[in-house]
Amino acid sequence: MIRTLFWLLDELLSLYIWAVILAALFSMLASFGVLDTRNRVVWSIGDFLYRLTEPALRPIRNMLPNFGSIDISPLIVLLLLQATRMLLSSVYESIILGSLRPLF
Repeated sequence: MIRTLFWLLDELLSLYIWAVILAALFSMLASFGVLDTRNRVVWSIGDFLYRLTEPALRPIRNMLPNFGSIDISPLIVLLLLQATRMLLSSVYESIILGSLRPLF
């Protein structure tokens, strides 16, 4: 049961990492005019990605200084998600395998 829970958490984090990457890529392509956001399908995909990733990106954007038109909040979210996955892996090893190596 514990293995399944850790696997599920790791997979959810992995899927969210991909969602952040896709949202950043979508935003960049839309801002350069490659994607036409007036198209209903393209707009729906963009809206879905925005609603999925914005709750994690907004607090980081509020804490960062203004870099002009450059948004590095997806990069910071990706780093935090990867650190969470590493921490989850360490906790899994500590609980399941019984190794008591330091978490950090």
